[in-house]
Amino acid sequence: MWTDKLSGGVLRVLTPMGSRYIEPTLPQRLYLLWIFRHFPILPQQVLTRRQQSLVDAMCVAHRYVGLPHGGEAEIPIIGTVERRPAVLVERVPSNRQSVRITEVPLADLQQQP
Repeated sequence: MWTDKLSGGVLRVLTPMGSRYIEPTLPQRLYLLWIFRHFPILPQQVLTRRQQSLVDAMCVAHRYVGLPHGGEAEIPIIGTVERRPAVLVERVPSNRQSVRITEVPLADLQQQP
């Protein structure tokens, strides 16, 4: 399986516009196999600077390939990079009141009517 990826695998890049497939060179395929050795999909944010630079350079080089008629089933995918814009998370102020918990001896609870 990894031999198919080494000989002719592609990198799938998920963008807001859809999936793109990039044909890496042999040294790039070796490095990508090592990057994706444990996970088939990685967000770009978890990659190192060097790895992000590689993906960026591959995208800029426009080495995109089209899928064969059978789709993804016929082409070995080395890995998938999610290149989606970061989402802005807004902090909502909490309306919770702080509650103080104190210890009460069990005997005091049993004596109350």
